[in-house]
Amino acid sequence: MKIAVLKEGADEPRVAAIPETVKKLAAKGYEVVIEQGAGQRAGVSDAAYEEAGATIVSRPDAVSSGDIILTVMGPDPAELKGAKKGAFLVGAMAPDSRGAEIGGYAGLGLEALAMEWMPRITRAQSMDILSSQSNLAGYKAVVDAASLYERAFPMMMTAAGTVSPAKVFVMGVGVAGLQAIATAKRMGAQVSATDVRSATKEQIQSLGAKPIFVEDVEGIEGEGAGGYAGETTEEYRQAQAALVSDHIGKQDVVITTALIPGRPAPRLISDEQLAAMKPGSIIVDLAAEAGGNVEGCVAGQVTERHGVKIVGAVQLSRSLAGDAAALFSRNLANFILAFTPEGGEPDAESAGDSGHLVLPEEDEIVAGIRLTRGGEIVHERLRAMG
Repeated sequence: MKIAVLKEGADEPRVAAIPETVKKLAAKGYEVVIEQGAGQRAGVSDAAYEEAGATIVSRPDAVSSGDIILTVMGPDPAELKGAKKGAFLVGAMAPDSRGAEIGGYAGLGLEALAMEWMPRITRAQSMDILSSQSNLAGYKAVVDAASLYERAFPMMMTAAGTVSPAKVFVMGVGVAGLQAIATAKRMGAQVSATDVRSATKEQIQSLGAKPIFVEDVEGIEGEGAGGYAGETTEEYRQAQAALVSDHIGKQDVVITTALIPGRPAPRLISDEQLAAMKPGSIIVDLAAEAGGNVEGCVAGQVTERHGVKIVGAVQLSRSLAGDAAALFSRNLANFILAFTPEGGEPDAESAGDSGHLVLPEEDEIVAGIRLTRGGEIVHERLRAMG
């Protein structure tokens, strides 16, 4: 089978393969073609791809020749005209908000695989694009906050006196939140964190941060569905709001990361709570694209309310294109290699000697990410959405 890697649009600097993954795929019998200039904004030259064993081609040739088409974000279906029927389209698809595009992929006869819907199970960890990109986003959120905060992060002992450390509060302790905690600690800040999942308390403490939890009202025990937090009771939300209101007024930087898949981001900080914060404080809202955890947050903009700067963070991993592309590419390669039969022995329904992607219908991972097949939308979640 031939794998084609597409160049992304003007606002997307990442790329879906790097020379390292090209070598791994080629070693398993795949032929890899790269659209000219695909890796340039991620710091990868066409020559580096050729050295790894790939062939550089034009966009039409990449689209028409690929049995597997790798992309960071699924392109407009119009850009995929001429693709082989039955070709696999692998990457981030944003299915919740791009119903028309998903329907377009089905109309072209493509088998679209949404990598962001990868099940949160142990054997899929190396394929999880949300985790790999969230790690970078959590790091970058703290770095961006530090650049906006007009004071130092670490405590400094000087002849002129002591500079107190910045106080950083992380709300939501998933992958991004944990990385934000670790980064803020490395930068010398005094860090605290909260989450509705009781299991995260030990994770917070293991990173040297102070857990801020509601003690007298039950939250969510263990992990929510898919590793995400779910809905809490009204009693818990009120208790948490009171706890946050008391704590947030003492903080210099707040990072919010709370998301509920398929639903608007939960509101964590109200305008009233913003008014209680110190002027010059910084909030980075990593849930901005889903409506934001902070009242008044605007995705893609830095706004100011009550003297507090609110960063509506959007796709922070893009600003670390080289590392983000490397992690994303490894996620995709790990997925393909995991479903490439050993010894070049595809199942009875497959063709070819080696380098052949086989996706068993009953597999949990396949069922989780397969959106379209045979000209139809097949994912239950999308079918339920109409």
